[in-house]
Amino acid sequence: MAGARIPLTPERIVGAAVAVADRSGIGAVSMRNVGKELGVEAMSLYHHIANKEALLDALVDWVFDGIDLPETDEAWRPALRRRSLSARTRLAAHPWGVGLIESRRTPGAALLRHLDTVLGALRRGGFSVADAAHAFSVVDAYVYGFVITEVNLPFETPGEVEDVASGIAEAMPDGAYPHLAELITEHALRPDYDYRAEFTFGLDLILDGLARLVEGGGSAV
Repeated sequence: MAGARIPLTPERIVGAAVAVADRSGIGAVSMRNVGKELGVEAMSLYHHIANKEALLDALVDWVFDGIDLPETDEAWRPALRRRSLSARTRLAAHPWGVGLIESRRTPGAALLRHLDTVLGALRRGGFSVADAAHAFSVVDAYVYGFVITEVNLPFETPGEVEDVASGIAEAMPDGAYPHLAELITEHALRPDYDYRAEFTFGLDLILDGLARLVEGGGSAV
């Protein structure tokens, strides 16, 4: 029937909350604002999601639902690399996710599945329980930290990079900071420079170290 209202579902509500968070930040996510996004009264949402806290937990699950997981027959290193690249892409597209993930105490099914699957890939790859925990921790610290830096950079295009780098160079007295000047002129101002490409370089360094750890018999912990 023309003009019929689309029924509310938990999925639609979470999708509307994502739209609010993407536009205005996680602090703007409330039952009232999500209801406005959907064109309904906030009270209508409570038939599907218990409260704001449950909605925030559902947002965390939504984030993890969009991250690639290791396959059961996949070697640990390519599995963890693929998963980390996917996590970086997902979190960079929805930067409110990093802080939200770290703040929640009630994990949902998608988060639990994610944690168990990644740990399973590491355990099958020869990591002890302790070393799997170390590996997971260091990789996620790198992914999350890189995303925070990436989304807060004061530049995106090559032209903006050149403007920022040139501004720093002009602010430095001649000869005062030779190594920084070298970095700017010989690296940051190259036509093909892209800070975001640093992600894979750093990730591979970490994976190299983890490979040496597991091939050497693991840590002493």
